Amino acid sequence: MNEKLELSRFLKLVSAAIVLFFLDFGKEVLIPMTLSVILSFLLAPLVRRLRLIGLPSSVSVLMTVFIFAASICFAGLVLGSQVVKLGTSLPQYESTIRDKLRTLNAITLEKLHSVTGKTDFVTDPFSRELATANNDNGLTPQGNKPVAVEVHQPPATPGQLIANILDSVTGPVETIGLVFVMLVFILLERESLRDRFISLIGSNNLRATTVAVDDAARRLSRFFISQFAVNGACGLSITIALAVVGLPQAVLWGVLTGLLRFIPYIGAWIAAGLATLLAFAISPGWELTIATLVVFIVIELLFGHVIEPQLYGHTTGLSPLSVVVAAVFWSCIWGPVGLVLSTPLTLCLVVAGRYISGLNFLGVLLGDESALTLPEKFYQRALAGDSDELIDAAQRYLQRHSVAKYCDSVLIPALRLAQADFSVSAITDEEKHKVGNAIASVLVSLESKAPFWRRRRSSVLDGETLARHLIHERELTHGNYQGPIDVPAGSVILVTGVREQTDELAAEILVRVLRAAHIDARHIFTTDINQPPPDVPSSMVAAVCLVTANSDENHPAMHELVTQIQQKIPQACQLALFIPGDTSQAIQETPCESELIQAFYSYQEITASITRHKAQNPS
Repeated sequence: MNEKLELSRFLKLVSAAIVLFFLDFGKEVLIPMTLSVILSFLLAPLVRRLRLIGLPSSVSVLMTVFIFAASICFAGLVLGSQVVKLGTSLPQYESTIRDKLRTLNAITLEKLHSVTGKTDFVTDPFSRELATANNDNGLTPQGNKPVAVEVHQPPATPGQLIANILDSVTGPVETIGLVFVMLVFILLERESLRDRFISLIGSNNLRATTVAVDDAARRLSRFFISQFAVNGACGLSITIALAVVGLPQAVLWGVLTGLLRFIPYIGAWIAAGLATLLAFAISPGWELTIATLVVFIVIELLFGHVIEPQLYGHTTGLSPLSVVVAAVFWSCIWGPVGLVLSTPLTLCLVVAGRYISGLNFLGVLLGDESALTLPEKFYQRALAGDSDELIDAAQRYLQRHSVAKYCDSVLIPALRLAQADFSVSAITDEEKHKVGNAIASVLVSLESKAPFWRRRRSSVLDGETLARHLIHERELTHGNYQGPIDVPAGSVILVTGVREQTDELAAEILVRVLRAAHIDARHIFTTDINQPPPDVPSSMVAAVCLVTANSDENHPAMHELVTQIQQKIPQACQLALFIPGDTSQAIQETPCESELIQAFYSYQEITASITRHKAQNPS
C-alpha cells in the first residue's frame, strides 16, 4: 500500500514537471492560444447578439473581431500620439526639472555626502597607513590600475537599420496575427469545441457536464466583460480627473491606467507613480503632484472597493495569496504577457477545479472559499487551543447574525464533531482539555463581547465539567443564584439539562444565548427542581426550559421532570429544546411533546419565542 502511494506521488511530481517543461518550451504557441481563448470568452456574447439579430455565424464572428481589432488599433494610435506629445513637450519643462533635481540633490545626496565626509575624516588616517604599507611592499596604486580599452562599432548601413527594425517588429506582429487568426476559428467553431470538450471529460454524465461547462463559460465571460468595462471606466475617469487638475497628456495616463489594471494589485499604482513623477517634475510647486496622487487614490479606491464588489462580487473567486503567486509564476514562465494573463488563467483553473473532479485540488489551493466549514474550522482551532482566533471569528459572525444562529450553525455542529472524537477516544486528554478551555472562552465572550485587550480566558479545572465550570464563573460574578432574587414576578427563565454532561452543556449554551438577548436566564440542575432553595420565591419564575440532546433516550427522565415542575412550580410555563443529532434536520416527532406547552428544535426558535412573549407581556 505504501509503495503504491509513493509511486502515485512520484507520478504526480513527474506529471507536474512535464507540464512545467511544456509551458516553457511551447510558450511561442501557448501564449497566442491562451490569448485567443480568453478573448473568445470576452467576445462570445457580442457574437451571440449579432447572430440573434439574423446575421450568419461567419459574418458575426468577422464583424466582432474587426470591431475589436479596430478598437485596439485606435487605442494604440491614441497612446502613441500621446507618448510623442509628451516627448516633444518635455524640453519646455527643462528648467523646472533641473530645479527639482537640484532640490532633490540638496535634500538627499548633499546630506549623504556630508555624513560620508565626516566618516572619511575618521577613516583617512587608517587609509593613509594602509597606503604606506602597500608602498613599502612595492605595491602602488598606479601599478594595479587597469588600462581602459574602447571598442567602436562601425556605423550601421541603411539596410542594417531596416533589418533591425523588421526584426524587432516581426515577432509581435506574428504573435498578434496568430492570436486573431486563432480567435476567428475558435469563435467559428465554439459550439463544436464545446461538444468535444464535454465528450472528452463527461461521457459518463452528459447532462451534469453540459450544465457545468455552460455555467463555467457564462461565469468566465461575465467576469472578463465586467473587468474590461471596469478598467475602461476607471481609465476614462482618470483621464477626466487629470485633465481637470491640469496634468499634461491626461489621455495617456488614463489609457495606461486602464491597461495596467489588468496586472493584479500593482498595475494601477504603477501608472499612478509615473503620472505623479511627471507632475512632480514639471510643476514648480507641489499642488499638481498632490492633486495627481489624490486623483489616483480616490478613483482607485472607489473602483476597487465600491464598484467592482457591486459589479462582479467582492473578489474574483481567488485568494489574494494565489493571485500574487500566480502573477510571479506566469511572469517567470511567459514574461510580461504572463503577468497580464495571470489572473484570467488562474481563474480558469479555479473554475475547472470546481467542475472537474480530477482538478478539485486547484479550487482548494487557489480559490477564496474556505477549505473547512465553519464548524470544522471551530473544532480545528479548538484542538489547537487558539481561543483568540475563535473569539475573533465569532465576533465577525455576530456582526451579521444573532448569537442563537451562531450556536445553531457553528457551535453545536462543532460540539458534535468533538463528541464523535470523544466517543472513540480519538484525541488525547490534553487536546480534550484544550477544546474545553476554548469552548468556555467563546461562551464567555458571547455574553460579554469585550475587546481583545480585556478578554478573560476561561480555564476548566481537571475533574470539573464544562457546564459546571461556566455556572461557577457566573456565580462568582452575579452571586450564588446567578443574579438577584428580588426581581419582579415572572421575569426569570430557568434552564436545565435533562441528564448527562452533554445536556448540561447544551442548557448552558441556551442560558448564554438568552442572556445575550437581555433575558434573565439561569442554569439549574435537575436536583434543584425537586429541592428548591427555601429563600428563593418561586413566583419569579416565568418558564422552565428542559434541554436534551437525545430525546429518545431521555424520554423517561423528561417525563419525570415535567411532573416535578408541575408540582413544584405550577405557574411556570414548560418549554423544551430538543437538539437534533443531525443539525440539518429538525426532529419532527418527540415522545414527550404532548406533555409540554411548547417544543423547539433550535436556539433561534426558542429565543425568538421567549423574546416575543416578553415583548407582549413586559410585566
